[in-house]
Amino acid sequence: MLDLMKAGGWLMVPILLCSVAAMAIVIERFWALRRKRIMPDGLVMQIWELQRSDQLDEQRIEQIRQGSALGRMLAAGLVNRFHAREVMKEAIQDTGRHVVSGMERYLSTLGTIAAVTPLLGLLGTVIGMIDVFAVIMDAGVGDPGVLAGGISQALITTAAGLSIAIPALMFHRYFLSRVDKLVVGMEEQALRLIEVMQGEREAADGETP
Repeated sequence: MLDLMKAGGWLMVPILLCSVAAMAIVIERFWALRRKRIMPDGLVMQIWELQRSDQLDEQRIEQIRQGSALGRMLAAGLVNRFHAREVMKEAIQDTGRHVVSGMERYLSTLGTIAAVTPLLGLLGTVIGMIDVFAVIMDAGVGDPGVLAGGISQALITTAAGLSIAIPALMFHRYFLSRVDKLVVGMEEQALRLIEVMQGEREAADGETP
């Protein structure tokens, strides 16, 4: 591997740095975007049980907010649970935009790596071919061994750039799709919470003489 890096020239350094960054982002996003961490099961039901038992105070709401990304959204609605349905919904949507932004953290960097590394490989190819033509001008084409260095640099950097860009692009698209699915699920849970909380409130108001 070290010999390949030396043969590829100085452009292998930024390509290698891109590979390390891409791997770190992929590992971090796999950990951060776990479904149980983002959207715990039964959270709306737990909130409803707390509400029914009159235990849904500020401390409980803060615990819900700190527990997960979905909890942040639902807590924003719970703070406004005594207001109109639209106020509660708007508070959840405003917080949801911040939550989604956090879920998409580093994905733009991963997409940039997927776009840049092939260009770095192409640049290495161009530099390698320039070296080849410079050698041809000086020594002619009689000795293939003299041309091997430039050709090797051109091929190695291209292969290295593509070998990093392809999986980086795949993981970038995968994580974007994963975020979209999680967002849809959180929106469903948020709407369910609004219906439960507002429905109970409306029912209680209807029983009031």
